[in-house]
Amino acid sequence: MPRPPRSRSLSDRRAAEAAGRRGERIAGWWLRLKGWRILDRRVRTAAGEVDIVARRGNLVAFVEVKARATEAELDFAIDEPRLARVAAAAEMLMARYAGPGDDIRIDVILVARGAMPRHIENAWIG
Repeated sequence: MPRPPRSRSLSDRRAAEAAGRRGERIAGWWLRLKGWRILDRRVRTAAGEVDIVARRGNLVAFVEVKARATEAELDFAIDEPRLARVAAAAEMLMARYAGPGDDIRIDVILVARGAMPRHIENAWIG
């Protein structure tokens, strides 16, 4: 009889959490180097979480960050349901971070050891 899949251990979850936070720090540095101002991090809503909210001029970006061990894994790190949750959360947060005349978009930053961060602008067109 096949065994049910094991849930991740507490140490696995902690390691994944630490890797995620490291990826978010790197993404924040990357954005600042590109002239963005970080407005907030890890903003939770009923619809989901936005990892980074950033502004450059009249553009506000709600950024999903994905960190993986290798660059090859980044190609599978983001999917449409995840982006839909970020977009729903961003919609709830727009009034807090964006004003009249501001443009808004959903971006993704992919981070892997030994690789430059990959910034996907306007990743969600929903």
